[in-house]
Amino acid sequence: MSIYVGNLSYDVTDADLTSVFAEYGSVKRVQLPVDRETGRMRGFGFVEMSADSEEAIAIEALDGAEWMGRDLKVNKARPREERGGSFSGGRRGGNHFSRGY
Repeated sequence: MSIYVGNLSYDVTDADLTSVFAEYGSVKRVQLPVDRETGRMRGFGFVEMSADSEEAIAIEALDGAEWMGRDLKVNKARPREERGGSFSGGRRGGNHFSRGY
């Protein structure tokens, strides 16, 4: 299970998030996605803990809590949805115009 943490300050670091969640158990991994174009943090992250029970306690304690001047949104992360291509028909890559072959 993974925890979604939203409404994060753009100044937060992996170490900051790890220290907050470590109060509720053993943190296995922290991921803070960044924008590809700007390199700036996107304002949300994911935390994985060693046990589901630890994650449940952390979610209960931190959802709605104020941290770094923001009210956190903390819940169980949903599985990532598959994203389709930008052109209809499901073709990937190459030129989207018909070549007449």
